Amino acid sequence: MPTERAPTDRVPAERKRRRPTSSGVVLSADLIVDTACRLIDAHGAQAFTVRKLGAALGADPSAVYRYFRNTEDLLLALADRLIGESMTGFTATGDWVADLRDFGLRAYRSALRHPQIAVFSTLRVTGRPHEQRAVDTGIGLLLQAGFDEASAVRHYHALVDTVLGHAALDAGVLLLAPAQRAADERAWHAAYGTLPADEVPSLHRVRDHLPLMAGSAVEPALDLLLKALRHEAPNSAS
Repeated sequence: MPTERAPTDRVPAERKRRRPTSSGVVLSADLIVDTACRLIDAHGAQAFTVRKLGAALGADPSAVYRYFRNTEDLLLALADRLIGESMTGFTATGDWVADLRDFGLRAYRSALRHPQIAVFSTLRVTGRPHEQRAVDTGIGLLLQAGFDEASAVRHYHALVDTVLGHAALDAGVLLLAPAQRAADERAWHAAYGTLPADEVPSLHRVRDHLPLMAGSAVEPALDLLLKALRHEAPNSAS
């Protein structure tokens, strides 16, 4: 998705539109992000342009640049919106292991609700308020577990990359054509489930369990990581 305008240092407040558009709405950063999210969810990131966004808003495309410096700025705002969605309703319980599990799965599930956005949002650092609060929350839970500052950052990095890596992978699977997904799932039965024991003894031994490979591995991977963190933590989980 190309950046459609060169970046500037900031968007002056006086440039923001105060009059209704031709569709009768007053533009805001939130409305633009909502509309962009809807367009990308429906048509994909590769088909998204500011011209199409302007048409959906009932405004000249240039009006978008009164709120966002360029397309990159808007996409980072979209990524930050997903992080904010993931944190909505999150409440720490005092059990840092359970809280980290909830924290990680919230990030994963938010991304999977918007797979077209997740294929790029999981790769980016937004530097925006929702991300800042999420990082503060995750690292805070690890500090609560008794890890020193450097260890808390390293472990947070491992945790968030685990869940976002799975989110990016599983979002890609969701974007496959239904026939492709069905063929991949069948392969674990047909191509792998009937292999002879003398050629691939390990695969033959586990053949009845291979269909598990068609599902997401995010929860097993997260649980393995949390088990290791619990073992290493200076403070035991409550």
